Amino acid sequence: MKQRQDAWSEENDLLLAETVLRHVREGSTQLNAFEEVGDKLNRTSAACGFRWNAVVRHDYEKALQLAKKQRKQRMRALGKGQPVKKQLLYSPDVPSIDADEQEELTMMSALESHMAEVMPADEDVKANLPKSAPKPTVNQPAGSSNKITMDQVIAFLHSYKSNNEYSEALMSENKRLKRENEELISQNEELKKKVERLEQDTVTVQEDYETLMKIMNRARKLVLFDEDDRSTATTFKMDRNGNLEKLAE
Repeated sequence: MKQRQDAWSEENDLLLAETVLRHVREGSTQLNAFEEVGDKLNRTSAACGFRWNAVVRHDYEKALQLAKKQRKQRMRALGKGQPVKKQLLYSPDVPSIDADEQEELTMMSALESHMAEVMPADEDVKANLPKSAPKPTVNQPAGSSNKITMDQVIAFLHSYKSNNEYSEALMSENKRLKRENEELISQNEELKKKVERLEQDTVTVQEDYETLMKIMNRARKLVLFDEDDRSTATTFKMDRNGNLEKLAE
């Protein structure tokens, strides 16, 4: 039975990603890709599947969606409108597996189906999440076997639950910020109305002031005109005999 004690390297992850994408693009299955990588790296196909779903797939989600799209186009072109069965690209040297590995494959298949349902297929949805969001990972002690265990699956699910709780907290914070934004917008509208009323009052005061100044100017002109009339009027003086005499100006 295949066993590995060393950890996954970047070259191993790259080989796993390239193989899975090639199988998906050319109409094969991911499980068949796991078998091919497992034979090349002397790992079980279940370990390869777990590595793909838990770590590597997050970095190749966009490429995986593109590969699936190319597979549909290829199938449509080959079948000419008729359904085409998937063709496996790799035939393992030893097709038979023991009961333990078969159980692991079944578990990985179910886990893969669940992750395919809950993981967002659209990259725009993933872009809305902050970069600080925790990634579901599985801690693998040094020197331990890469064979999948129930503890690793439980650890992955706990990490996935924490990620969901983090997303829910972000959604709650987003709703709170939206409410605050709406309140600020309402307050801003009220302030705008107050400013408009003050501006209108200022215009009214200015008009009243101009009207008052006109009235005061008219009153000043009337006073000056009245003084001029009195200064130009003829002045008379009565003498001892009761006769009026005109005084010189």
